[in-house]
Amino acid sequence: MHLKIAVIGAGNVGAMVASRVIDADLADVVLVDIVPGMAKGKALDISDVRPLVNSSANIIGTENFEDMKGSDIVVITAGLARKPGMSRDDLLKKNSAITKEVSSQVKKYCPSSIVIVVTNPLDVMSYLVMKTTGFDPKKVIGMAGVLDSARFTNALRVRNQNIDQDNVLMMGSHGDTMVPINRSENISEELFSETSELTRNRGAEIVRHLGTGSAYFAPSASVFFMLKAIIKNEKKTMCVSAYLEGQYSEKDIYIGVPAILGVSGVDKIVEIELTEKEKQAFKESARQIREGITHIL
Repeated sequence: MHLKIAVIGAGNVGAMVASRVIDADLADVVLVDIVPGMAKGKALDISDVRPLVNSSANIIGTENFEDMKGSDIVVITAGLARKPGMSRDDLLKKNSAITKEVSSQVKKYCPSSIVIVVTNPLDVMSYLVMKTTGFDPKKVIGMAGVLDSARFTNALRVRNQNIDQDNVLMMGSHGDTMVPINRSENISEELFSETSELTRNRGAEIVRHLGTGSAYFAPSASVFFMLKAIIKNEKKTMCVSAYLEGQYSEKDIYIGVPAILGVSGVDKIVEIELTEKEKQAFKESARQIREGITHIL
């Protein structure tokens, strides 16, 4: 018997998450979107792939939040995507109103669920979801560091094939103050600096090329691997936006850190030793996130 995942928002990221879950036969999916017919149409299209990949997972599309009742995991992608020239923080006010409404529906229909937040600005929205639902913070997780670390590793690998993926990651905010971490010995200072900058600007670069819309292949893959780690209880260490309660000298904030994911959500925050430079960068990242939080509460 499959678990049930609700994906709220049937835009590019949400639909692609649903598609990846069904293709992998990972869970049943309820795709929810308030745009008439959008979720239903995409769900039918995704459903037709099942014979090709031999999946027995079910998917429905709906405009009715009640249809997601009892979902084990909820993925929130609903919100406005960035437009060219728009920063993540420009989205703050508009997406906080959407996120509050969605969170109240999650609290009503899926009170025992784990929630993965994708809506930007991601760290602030994760905090808002946790506060609005009143859920245990371990069960509300932001997808950020998974994507940013993948982008970082990819940028490094294009220039140096011998990168140890487990020794590079992106901590801090999902934004301009993300904090690159390198514990690999074969990366020069110049390469590290260059690829860190590329990673910070990657989202905006993609938006600029697309003209309308934003990235969705890598973000949806990042969500999928988080879902897999939770559903299969993999106890996998991934960099996610998690709630800190004193770790890294920060508390009452969502920010990107390595964490072990399992069936209960965040099993444990992994504390790695930071250099003085990294500590300062992380502190600045936290300061900017707090600034965003003060605007929405």
